[in-house]
Amino acid sequence: MSILEENVFLEGEFKMISFFICLALLIGGYFTYGSLVDRTFGPDDRETPAVKINDGVDYMVLPQWKLFMIQLLNIAGLGPIFGALSGALWGPVVFLWITFGTIFAGAVHDYFSGMLSVRNEGASISEISGIYLGGAMKNVMRVFSVVLLIMVGTVFAVGPAGLIVTLFKNGGSTGIVTTTLFWLIIVLVYYFIATFISIDKIIGKIYPFMGLALIFMAVAVGGYLLYGGFTGKLYLEELTFDTMKNMHADPANNILFPMLFIVISCGAISGFHATQSPMMARCMTDEKYGRPIFYGAMISEGIVAMIWATAAMAYFGGAEGLNAAAEAGKTPAIIVDVICNSWLGRLGAIIAIVGVVVCPITSGDTAFRSMRLIIADALKFNQKPIKNRLIVSVPIFVVAYLLCNVDFSTIWKYVGIGNQVLATITLWTAATYLAKKGKAHWMMSLPATFLSIVCTTYFLIAPYKVGGLHLSPTISYPVGAIVGIGLFVLFITKITKNK
Repeated sequence: MSILEENVFLEGEFKMISFFICLALLIGGYFTYGSLVDRTFGPDDRETPAVKINDGVDYMVLPQWKLFMIQLLNIAGLGPIFGALSGALWGPVVFLWITFGTIFAGAVHDYFSGMLSVRNEGASISEISGIYLGGAMKNVMRVFSVVLLIMVGTVFAVGPAGLIVTLFKNGGSTGIVTTTLFWLIIVLVYYFIATFISIDKIIGKIYPFMGLALIFMAVAVGGYLLYGGFTGKLYLEELTFDTMKNMHADPANNILFPMLFIVISCGAISGFHATQSPMMARCMTDEKYGRPIFYGAMISEGIVAMIWATAAMAYFGGAEGLNAAAEAGKTPAIIVDVICNSWLGRLGAIIAIVGVVVCPITSGDTAFRSMRLIIADALKFNQKPIKNRLIVSVPIFVVAYLLCNVDFSTIWKYVGIGNQVLATITLWTAATYLAKKGKAHWMMSLPATFLSIVCTTYFLIAPYKVGGLHLSPTISYPVGAIVGIGLFVLFITKITKNK
């Protein structure tokens, strides 16, 4: 029984208004702001790369529903689950970033990274950045994207391997199945195969159904939230002026701004998604599929993040209880397992396994596949011959295996900020595209400015242990604002000169 369940029946009242409002905003955002974004870009009937190039490997025609499910699974992984659980430590204020970050930043970011790829022969995000921001930025993005993806891929190899070992040990097993190295090799071998074979062989066949499993997991947990809310069994702190504050147990080292906006990346906006969208861009038969596939998948991920952030606070009786659980050693993986088993019974155990083991694996392999494509695009190296794919893939996995010996937490420290830096550059890329087309660039330039402030402030204010300089807010906030606004002014100046 959770902390909450010891006292909930004394409440006997429905308190989940914030949760419902945010869900309504996310769904409504798809039909309103999503439509505006789509109209601004202007999809048409031109021949797509999937039809024009179709190499039977990376450029292939896949149906719309499969593309949506694959995109959702590729971008999700553990991000909207573990990130949301970690973000909930700050309290109900997390709802604001998940909701508005998803609608006005993350979904727009994913849409444009995908659609600009469609318009540029399925090019990777690094090549797209070069087209609109210049050759220097293209080279920066090539290196940065590869570094980020190798870190993500490595984390999503080591993490699931460790979790599988834990599952076998908890089940009473002994021997080789309880060794991390055994499962790490199996995961890496699978990643290697999935990286170079045709996209329709594994990703196109299995991932749509795994995406359904992710959705089912969210619906099941969300359904219990609804049941608990209406019956008074669950209580959740509402987002009010009193709770709109930093409720983290260690606020000194976890300042609300910018730390929350880095911790919750995939549940609001993540640059990793910009590396995934081009893969689906190479498989679309119609530009009009862009809104449901790219914008829609990110809205869905935001809903998943909302459900898990809410579930974490509800189960432990609010942010204070959740922080106490975290300080007692309950990791996000443990929390997922506890919630699923407590609320959903035996079925929950299966769902938990899918959530914490399968989901990261399905993002890990596409991270490596995307890395292969980025490197191949940079080298102009034809990937239709299997020999060429192996030439690129083998060195990648040699490096990945070596990185697996680095402490998991050390790598993960830099994934969050790496995500947001990549997202920032992608936003500026799309803003430049819109400006050059004489369209409403503000839908990209404003979130780009905001995220520029977030990233700059993070580097200045974050503690040394998470990669920052640990400077005081009195220095970090003004400098962050100056850098972000300065980039916006520079952007406006350049587009004005080029008119």
